[in-house]
Amino acid sequence: MTETRRTALVLGAGGLVGGAWELGVLHGLAEAGADLGSADLIVGSSVGAVVGARVASGQGGVAELYEREVGGSAPDEPAARLGVGKVSRYALAVLTSRTPEEYGRKLGRLALGAATVDEAARRATVGRRLAPVTEWPERRLLITAVDALTGELTAHDKNGGAALVDAVTASCAIPGLWPAATLGGRRWIDGGLHSTANAHLAAGYERVVIIAPSASGNKVILSPARQGADLAAAGARVEVITPDKASKQAFGRNTLDPARRAPAARAGRAQAAAHASAVVALWG
Repeated sequence: MTETRRTALVLGAGGLVGGAWELGVLHGLAEAGADLGSADLIVGSSVGAVVGARVASGQGGVAELYEREVGGSAPDEPAARLGVGKVSRYALAVLTSRTPEEYGRKLGRLALGAATVDEAARRATVGRRLAPVTEWPERRLLITAVDALTGELTAHDKNGGAALVDAVTASCAIPGLWPAATLGGRRWIDGGLHSTANAHLAAGYERVVIIAPSASGNKVILSPARQGADLAAAGARVEVITPDKASKQAFGRNTLDPARRAPAARAGRAQAAAHASAVVALWG
């Protein structure tokens, strides 16, 4: 059976707060007439993997998912933060790496040597975030993760043999904060380390919308805008959405603080208005 390669939705990394913002953007665009959950392909990295799995499943719809964020019915989680020492390790890894794979290997060593919560406890937390979704959806869904030893990016899917919750747990495994996830006999870390969006995985699709809570890029990691430009240069129609000034203010200083989820979701919904006409025209 030939795979349909018309539309792709890419959901990037950005912490709990960034995930709430993504749902706000998706809800605002759906209100304007663009149901991005209908995409032929959904790519999710880190928190984008959580949002992508929930949207791809079709359970509840983006309006209900949005209301969970603003209404306080999303699963409770304590605020988390990377300490100054670990942030410095990230910065040093960028400065001393030449490729995303080298960067991934250095952060893999950080992840494998860090004292964190138990793997099973972390998996249970991710499972609560995904609930009631437990199985891979029929819609094509790619969940990214980085091999902690080789630094290489892998896109897990329903044909790979991994349970959905395990693939998403791997994609959300922030080095130094959460444990590296064990999957298929290998250890995995956050999929957003290869790039914050991994939009290159949508190559070959005709129309692509990239929603990325983190617009950043550096000498090692390509920004969502750069990846979008590369897709456009190859012939795709592309819309890249990253946080505007109001959304950045709503995020606050810690994207892992669940108290900022509701403001971020509302800001994402409001920001969607600025992109609605372009996305509706692109989505067709």
